[in-house]
Amino acid sequence: MIPVRVFYDEVTEEMESQTVDDKYYTVAGMKFEKGRHYTAEEYYALETPEGVHLELIDGVFYALNYDPETGMSSPNRRHQKLVGELFSRIINHIKAHNGSCEVYMAPFDVQLKENEDEVVEPDISVICDPNKLTDRGCTGAPDWIIEIVSPSNPANDYLTKLDLYMDAGVREYWIVDPMSRKVAVYNPDNVKPKVYSFEDTIPVGIYENFSIDFREISATL
Repeated sequence: MIPVRVFYDEVTEEMESQTVDDKYYTVAGMKFEKGRHYTAEEYYALETPEGVHLELIDGVFYALNYDPETGMSSPNRRHQKLVGELFSRIINHIKAHNGSCEVYMAPFDVQLKENEDEVVEPDISVICDPNKLTDRGCTGAPDWIIEIVSPSNPANDYLTKLDLYMDAGVREYWIVDPMSRKVAVYNPDNVKPKVYSFEDTIPVGIYENFSIDFREISATL
């Protein structure tokens, strides 16, 4: 896993949503102690401003799609469109086949391991074990996660979260990149991802009879 504090120092030093000084780092206008390892319980107890969404990775907070002008987490229209189109196809498939898995869109808290301080908000989470679902969200690895790449911080999805998800036991991880119009599909059995374009029909590995036609989705963007 990438050392998160080094990752912040090197990659996000120019981002307005993340600044540091000697004692504190600031995320979405909130100050946190630099060098302190925050816990999942502190994450759940944290009162954030309305419209602000945070994640906790390696005990460090960071903001999701934070816009300093609005003071809110504001993914762009294309991001939201992709999430909506994918979510509708997944839930329609589950319902059509009387499936038991459940699908959730962000904001939806996922604590990847019960006793570890990693709480994330994937764009889409598919959970097939009902015992992992709680009032807080999901405790344990979802079966399938989809992330839409943020143009402000692509390394978060391609590197940091990839390591987290594979280590936690996520069975399938899709990285949907609207800038390159590519979809990288990872699972724990393959060292390298399968890479598709927005012109492809992509099979869903956790199902035997389900694929998603990205040409249809691309036409709506």
